[in-house]
Amino acid sequence: MRGIGLASNKGHGKERCKLLRGNPRRCHLWRWWSALGMTALVLAVTGCSRQDQVPVRKVQIQQAWELQPGKTVGGHPVVGGLGDISIRVGGDRVFAPFNGVLQPNDLEHCFIFSSPDVPAYLFRYCGLRHVKLGQVKQGDPIGRADYLEFAAMRRQPDGKWTMVEPAANILERSLVSE
Repeated sequence: MRGIGLASNKGHGKERCKLLRGNPRRCHLWRWWSALGMTALVLAVTGCSRQDQVPVRKVQIQQAWELQPGKTVGGHPVVGGLGDISIRVGGDRVFAPFNGVLQPNDLEHCFIFSSPDVPAYLFRYCGLRHVKLGQVKQGDPIGRADYLEFAAMRRQPDGKWTMVEPAANILERSLVSE
C-alpha cells in the first residue's frame, strides 16, 4: 500500500491535493480511496481467472497400489507410480493431444485432460506450470514442465478408471507441436 501512496504524491496526486485546497486530511483520504480502488481493480482482474471457473476432477482408479500419487513417504509427496511415465521435458511446453478440456485434478500439481475424440480415455499430467485450464484445441500449449509425469487411464464398465500403458503417439502429440 505504501508504494501506491507514494506514487499518488507525484504528478496528478499533487494536483489533486491542490484541488482539495491542501487539506492534509482530505488529501490523505483521497490517497487511501485511490489505493483501495487500485487494489479492488487488481483483485477483480486477477480474482476472476479461468482457473476459478474450471472444476476439479477427481478420478477413481481401480488399482490400489501402496505407493501412488497423493501418498507421502518420509514427509515427501509421491508424484508418480506404477502406470506413470516420467519424462524430462527441460522446461519445454506441453501441448493438447486432441481438442478437449484440461481440468485440475484432486492430486496437487496434477491435471486431467479429456476429449470427445477419445471418450474412453483420460490423461493425467503432473508437474505442469503456467497451465491453461478449460477448453483447448489440439496443439495448443497447456503448460510447461521440467519433468512431466504422464498417465493414461481407460474407463471400465463399472465407471472406474484403470491405468493403461500410454501409446507413444499420444504422448508424442503432447510433447511436439504440429
